[in-house]
Amino acid sequence: MGAVADVLRSALLERSGVVHGFNLRTGGVSEGAFASLNLGRSVGDEPEHVAENLRRFALATGYGQSALFETSQVHGAGVQAVSAGDDPVAVRRLEADALVAPAGGLAIAVRVADCVPVLLFAADSGAVAAVHAGWRGVARGVVEAGVRALIQIGEDAPQRLSAALFPHIGRCCFEVGEDVAEQLAALHPEPAAVVDRTHSKPHVDLAAIVRAKLQALGLREESIERVAGCTRCEPERFFSFRRDGQRSGRHVAAIVSR
Repeated sequence: MGAVADVLRSALLERSGVVHGFNLRTGGVSEGAFASLNLGRSVGDEPEHVAENLRRFALATGYGQSALFETSQVHGAGVQAVSAGDDPVAVRRLEADALVAPAGGLAIAVRVADCVPVLLFAADSGAVAAVHAGWRGVARGVVEAGVRALIQIGEDAPQRLSAALFPHIGRCCFEVGEDVAEQLAALHPEPAAVVDRTHSKPHVDLAAIVRAKLQALGLREESIERVAGCTRCEPERFFSFRRDGQRSGRHVAAIVSR
Protein backbone atom coordinates (compact mmCIF):
# COMPACT_ATOMS: atom_id res chain seq x y z
CA MET A 1 0.00 0.00 0.00
CA GLY A 2 2.88 2.39 0.67
CA ALA A 3 3.11 5.36 3.00
CA VAL A 4 0.12 7.55 3.71
CA ALA A 5 -0.17 11.25 4.48
CA ASP A 6 -0.72 12.93 7.83
CA VAL A 7 -4.31 14.22 7.73
CA LEU A 8 -6.54 16.35 9.96
CA ARG A 9 -10.26 15.68 10.18
CA SER A 10 -13.32 17.45 11.51
CA ALA A 11 -15.07 15.77 14.43
CA LEU A 12 -18.33 17.27 13.20
CA LEU A 13 -18.03 15.77 9.72
CA GLU A 14 -16.75 12.47 11.09
CA ARG A 15 -19.89 12.09 13.21
CA SER A 16 -21.89 12.31 9.98
CA GLY A 17 -19.72 9.68 8.31
CA VAL A 18 -18.33 12.14 5.75
CA VAL A 19 -15.11 11.14 3.98
CA HIS A 20 -12.81 14.17 4.10
CA GLY A 21 -9.34 15.38 5.04
CA PHE A 22 -6.89 18.27 5.30
CA ASN A 23 -3.19 17.49 5.01
CA LEU A 24 -0.53 18.49 7.48
CA ARG A 25 2.83 19.32 5.90
CA THR A 26 4.34 16.10 7.29
CA GLY A 27 4.26 12.60 5.83
CA GLY A 28 5.35 13.36 2.28
CA VAL A 29 8.43 13.14 0.05
CA SER A 30 9.04 16.75 -1.05
CA GLU A 31 12.31 18.41 -0.04
CA GLY A 32 13.65 21.83 0.89
CA ALA A 33 11.10 24.62 1.11
CA PHE A 34 8.36 22.15 0.14
CA ALA A 35 9.15 19.54 2.79
CA SER A 36 7.39 17.31 2.99
CA LEU A 37 3.73 16.88 1.94
CA ASN A 38 3.27 19.70 -0.57
CA LEU A 39 0.14 19.17 -2.67
CA GLY A 40 0.54 22.19 -4.96
CA ARG A 41 1.38 21.32 -8.56
CA SER A 42 2.41 24.80 -9.70
CA VAL A 43 4.64 26.16 -6.93
CA GLY A 44 8.00 24.88 -8.20
CA ASP A 45 8.15 21.47 -6.52
CA GLU A 46 9.28 18.35 -8.38
CA PRO A 47 6.24 16.90 -10.21
CA GLU A 48 7.05 13.33 -9.18
CA HIS A 49 7.17 14.41 -5.54
CA VAL A 50 3.79 16.13 -5.79
CA ALA A 51 2.31 13.09 -7.53
CA GLU A 52 3.48 10.80 -4.71
CA ASN A 53 2.22 13.24 -2.08
CA LEU A 54 -1.19 13.36 -3.76
CA ARG A 55 -1.26 9.56 -3.86
CA ARG A 56 -0.56 9.43 -0.13
CA PHE A 57 -3.19 12.05 0.63
CA ALA A 58 -5.80 10.23 -1.44
CA LEU A 59 -5.02 6.99 0.39
CA ALA A 60 -5.24 8.64 3.80
CA THR A 61 -8.43 10.55 2.99
CA GLY A 62 -10.24 7.77 1.18
CA TYR A 63 -10.83 8.75 -2.45
CA GLY A 64 -9.38 7.69 -5.81
CA GLN A 65 -6.51 10.07 -6.67
CA SER A 66 -7.38 10.38 -10.36
CA ALA A 67 -10.97 11.29 -9.46
CA LEU A 68 -10.28 14.41 -7.36
CA PHE A 69 -11.92 17.56 -8.73
CA GLU A 70 -10.09 20.89 -8.29
CA THR A 71 -10.21 24.22 -10.12
CA SER A 72 -7.91 27.09 -11.02
CA GLN A 73 -8.45 29.38 -8.01
CA VAL A 74 -8.53 33.13 -8.62
CA HIS A 75 -9.72 34.63 -5.28
CA GLY A 76 -13.16 35.28 -6.74
CA ALA A 77 -16.68 34.07 -6.03
CA GLY A 78 -17.16 31.63 -8.89
CA VAL A 79 -18.62 28.18 -8.20
CA GLN A 80 -18.04 25.08 -10.31
CA ALA A 81 -20.55 22.23 -10.14
CA VAL A 82 -19.19 18.80 -11.04
CA SER A 83 -20.84 15.52 -11.93
CA ALA A 84 -19.79 11.91 -12.39
CA GLY A 85 -19.16 12.28 -16.13
CA ASP A 86 -16.78 15.24 -15.83
CA ASP A 87 -13.03 15.06 -16.50
CA PRO A 88 -11.02 16.15 -13.43
CA VAL A 89 -8.15 17.38 -15.61
CA ALA A 90 -10.48 19.59 -17.64
CA VAL A 91 -12.20 20.92 -14.51
CA ARG A 92 -8.79 21.87 -13.10
CA ARG A 93 -8.40 24.41 -15.92
CA LEU A 94 -11.63 26.22 -15.04
CA GLU A 95 -11.54 29.34 -12.87
CA ALA A 96 -13.58 29.04 -9.66
CA ASP A 97 -13.05 29.26 -5.92
CA ALA A 98 -15.77 26.85 -4.80
CA LEU A 99 -16.93 23.45 -6.00
CA VAL A 100 -20.16 21.59 -5.40
CA ALA A 101 -20.98 17.95 -6.08
CA PRO A 102 -24.17 15.89 -5.75
CA ALA A 103 -24.34 12.53 -4.00
CA GLY A 104 -22.51 9.70 -5.70
CA GLY A 105 -19.07 9.50 -4.13
CA LEU A 106 -17.52 12.50 -5.91
CA ALA A 107 -14.35 13.98 -4.40
CA ILE A 108 -13.84 17.76 -4.55
CA ALA A 109 -11.12 19.94 -3.03
CA VAL A 110 -9.61 23.40 -2.63
CA ARG A 111 -5.92 24.31 -2.16
CA VAL A 112 -4.75 26.76 0.50
CA ALA A 113 -1.63 28.15 2.14
CA ASP A 114 -3.25 30.67 4.55
CA CYS A 115 -6.80 31.16 3.22
CA VAL A 116 -9.74 29.58 5.03
CA PRO A 117 -10.74 26.19 3.55
CA VAL A 118 -14.42 25.45 4.16
CA LEU A 119 -15.92 21.98 3.65
CA LEU A 120 -19.71 21.65 3.66
CA PHE A 121 -22.00 18.63 3.82
CA ALA A 122 -25.74 18.45 3.15
CA ALA A 123 -27.19 15.83 5.48
CA ASP A 124 -30.35 14.99 3.53
CA SER A 125 -29.07 14.85 -0.05
CA GLY A 126 -25.46 13.84 0.62
CA ALA A 127 -24.17 16.68 -1.57
CA VAL A 128 -20.94 18.50 -0.64
CA ALA A 129 -19.10 21.76 -1.27
CA ALA A 130 -15.53 22.98 -0.89
CA VAL A 131 -14.82 26.71 -0.63
CA HIS A 132 -11.51 28.59 -0.93
CA ALA A 133 -12.18 31.58 1.33
CA GLY A 134 -9.34 34.06 1.12
CA TRP A 135 -10.11 37.62 2.19
CA ARG A 136 -10.76 38.78 -1.38
CA GLY A 137 -13.10 35.88 -2.04
CA VAL A 138 -14.89 36.44 1.26
CA ALA A 139 -15.38 40.09 0.37
CA ARG A 140 -16.68 39.12 -3.08
CA GLY A 141 -19.21 36.63 -1.69
CA VAL A 142 -17.65 33.22 -2.27
CA VAL A 143 -19.08 31.82 0.97
CA GLU A 144 -22.62 32.83 0.02
CA ALA A 145 -22.16 31.56 -3.54
CA GLY A 146 -20.88 28.19 -2.38
CA VAL A 147 -23.65 27.62 0.17
CA ARG A 148 -26.39 28.66 -2.24
CA ALA A 149 -25.04 26.39 -4.97
CA LEU A 150 -24.95 23.48 -2.51
CA ILE A 151 -28.54 24.13 -1.44
CA GLN A 152 -29.60 24.33 -5.09
CA ILE A 153 -28.08 21.02 -6.18
CA GLY A 154 -29.17 19.10 -3.09
CA GLU A 155 -32.41 20.93 -2.26
CA ASP A 156 -31.42 20.77 1.42
CA ALA A 157 -32.55 23.32 3.99
CA PRO A 158 -29.60 25.40 5.25
CA GLN A 159 -30.32 24.13 8.77
CA ARG A 160 -29.35 20.67 7.52
CA LEU A 161 -25.87 21.74 6.37
CA SER A 162 -22.66 21.18 8.33
CA ALA A 163 -19.48 23.21 7.81
CA ALA A 164 -15.87 22.68 8.89
CA LEU A 165 -13.28 25.46 8.72
CA PHE A 166 -9.77 24.03 8.54
CA PRO A 167 -6.44 25.65 9.59
CA HIS A 168 -5.62 29.02 8.05
CA ILE A 169 -3.86 32.22 9.04
CA GLY A 170 -5.32 33.24 12.39
CA ARG A 171 -6.04 36.65 13.80
CA CYS A 172 -2.72 36.38 15.62
CA CYS A 173 -0.92 36.67 12.26
CA PHE A 174 -3.35 38.10 9.69
CA GLU A 175 -2.02 41.65 9.49
CA VAL A 176 -3.69 43.91 6.92
CA GLY A 177 -3.84 47.57 5.94
CA GLU A 178 -6.50 49.85 7.35
CA ASP A 179 -8.51 49.83 4.12
CA VAL A 180 -8.72 46.01 4.08
CA ALA A 181 -9.53 45.91 7.80
CA GLU A 182 -12.45 48.31 7.32
CA GLN A 183 -13.71 46.36 4.30
CA LEU A 184 -13.65 43.05 6.18
CA ALA A 185 -15.01 44.42 9.45
CA ALA A 186 -18.06 45.69 7.56
CA LEU A 187 -18.89 42.06 6.67
CA HIS A 188 -19.46 41.12 10.32
CA PRO A 189 -22.46 42.12 12.46
CA GLU A 190 -20.05 43.29 15.18
CA PRO A 191 -17.18 44.94 13.27
CA ALA A 192 -15.06 45.67 16.33
CA ALA A 193 -15.14 42.00 17.34
CA VAL A 194 -13.15 40.81 14.31
CA VAL A 195 -10.39 43.46 14.17
CA ASP A 196 -7.56 43.58 16.72
CA ARG A 197 -6.04 47.07 16.84
CA THR A 198 -3.52 46.43 19.61
CA HIS A 199 -0.73 45.98 17.03
CA SER A 200 0.99 48.49 14.75
CA LYS A 201 -1.39 47.35 11.97
CA PRO A 202 -4.87 45.82 12.24
CA HIS A 203 -5.17 42.04 12.61
CA VAL A 204 -8.37 40.42 11.33
CA ASP A 205 -10.19 37.22 12.34
CA LEU A 206 -11.21 35.99 8.90
CA ALA A 207 -12.71 32.75 10.22
CA ALA A 208 -15.08 34.69 12.48
CA ILE A 209 -16.34 36.55 9.43
CA VAL A 210 -16.83 33.27 7.53
CA ARG A 211 -18.68 31.78 10.51
CA ALA A 212 -20.98 34.82 10.73
CA LYS A 213 -21.73 34.54 7.02
CA LEU A 214 -22.58 30.85 7.37
CA GLN A 215 -24.95 31.57 10.24
CA ALA A 216 -26.57 34.42 8.31
CA LEU A 217 -27.21 31.92 5.50
CA GLY A 218 -29.12 29.69 7.94
CA LEU A 219 -26.54 27.21 9.25
CA ARG A 220 -26.90 26.44 12.94
CA GLU A 221 -24.10 27.54 15.27
CA GLU A 222 -23.56 23.99 16.46
CA SER A 223 -23.21 22.78 12.86
CA ILE A 224 -20.09 24.87 12.24
CA GLU A 225 -16.68 23.66 13.46
CA ARG A 226 -13.38 25.52 13.39
CA VAL A 227 -10.53 23.02 13.34
CA ALA A 228 -7.69 24.62 15.32
CA GLY A 229 -4.41 25.76 13.82
CA CYS A 230 -2.69 28.89 12.46
CA THR A 231 -0.79 28.22 9.25
CA ARG A 232 1.62 31.13 9.67
CA CYS A 233 2.81 30.60 13.25
CA GLU A 234 3.04 26.78 13.18
CA PRO A 235 5.75 26.06 10.57
CA GLU A 236 6.26 22.49 11.76
CA ARG A 237 2.65 21.64 10.87
CA PHE A 238 1.61 23.97 8.07
CA PHE A 239 2.70 25.72 4.90
CA SER A 240 2.14 29.49 4.78
CA PHE A 241 2.39 31.91 1.87
CA ARG A 242 2.57 34.85 4.28
CA ARG A 243 5.53 33.28 6.07
CA ASP A 244 7.41 31.61 3.21
CA GLY A 245 6.41 33.49 0.05
CA GLN A 246 6.14 32.07 -3.47
CA ARG A 247 7.97 28.84 -2.63
CA SER A 248 5.46 27.82 -0.01
CA GLY A 249 3.82 24.44 -0.35
CA ARG A 250 0.05 24.00 -0.48
CA HIS A 251 -2.53 22.20 1.61
CA VAL A 252 -5.62 20.49 0.21
CA ALA A 253 -9.00 20.26 1.92
CA ALA A 254 -11.00 17.48 0.27
CA ILE A 255 -14.49 16.08 0.82
CA VAL A 256 -16.41 13.22 -0.80
CA SER A 257 -20.15 13.25 -1.40
CA ARG A 258 -22.18 10.44 0.12
